[in-house]
Amino acid sequence: MKEDKASRTAQYMALFRALETARPLGRRLFNDPYAISFLDKGLKRATQLSKIPFIRTLVHNIIHRKIPGALSSGLARTKYIDDLLLYAVNNGVEQVLILGAGFDTRGLRLGFLRDIPVIEIDHPNTSAHKVNVLKGLGRLPDNVIYYQLDFNKESLDDMLDWNPVDLTKPTAIIWEGVTNYLTASAIENVFRFLSRFAGGSYIIFTYVHRMVLDNPQAFYGAEKLLSDLEKIEERWTFGFKPEELRDYLNDFNWALLEDKSAVEYRRKYMPRNTERGYEFYRVAFAKKRKY
Repeated sequence: MKEDKASRTAQYMALFRALETARPLGRRLFNDPYAISFLDKGLKRATQLSKIPFIRTLVHNIIHRKIPGALSSGLARTKYIDDLLLYAVNNGVEQVLILGAGFDTRGLRLGFLRDIPVIEIDHPNTSAHKVNVLKGLGRLPDNVIYYQLDFNKESLDDMLDWNPVDLTKPTAIIWEGVTNYLTASAIENVFRFLSRFAGGSYIIFTYVHRMVLDNPQAFYGAEKLLSDLEKIEERWTFGFKPEELRDYLNDFNWALLEDKSAVEYRRKYMPRNTERGYEFYRVAFAKKRKY
């Protein structure tokens, strides 16, 4: 990430959520009325005009040409994580921790989080921009706390020195769209920190298949995406091999519950969608053991 700006990929995800929210009420996967506020003027205008069917088709086609496979996969992923989070809340978690929050607005838009403390941690540039936007909207929620951290330069343990987090509470942890930008040692440090949370905690995190970094030609849309990310200085640096993930999590006392590819969660939430999407992105869901 460039030091002088918020993440561009965070804005793309906000665009996808804003476009979904512009669809007719009964046809949306979810509703995020705040996402549009994080977009630049051109993207805001495109989102507003997308309520007209032929313009919506045009906007979708442009996105598909620029980022092949991203839109449908990003929308399905958002809904899937929402549902996993609801499951965790219904099973006893008492707080939510969002690592690398970007322009995530779950603390605002999900009614079942209204009375649950939400702690967001993100890069200072993205976090500051997000807080300024929400202040401008008059929508800084009372239950959400915003902490700033550069995961490649600082550790979560460092953060505890000035920003307390209650590790004794069963916690739902969301780590979306981040692991692929970090180093193996940074990821290991995060999981070592997360292993300190109370038993009965849950983690929902995304990752990319390791093969996409070694052989991007094997996955639809990957070559163009990785090239574009290099240009905006948001290069991917890490991926897991899915067959090795369970043992990796076991080492930190987390039990893997689900590990679905973008193909699977896109099929689950958008079964009628014929647009080809990402194949290399995955969502994992694990529970902290109580012993």
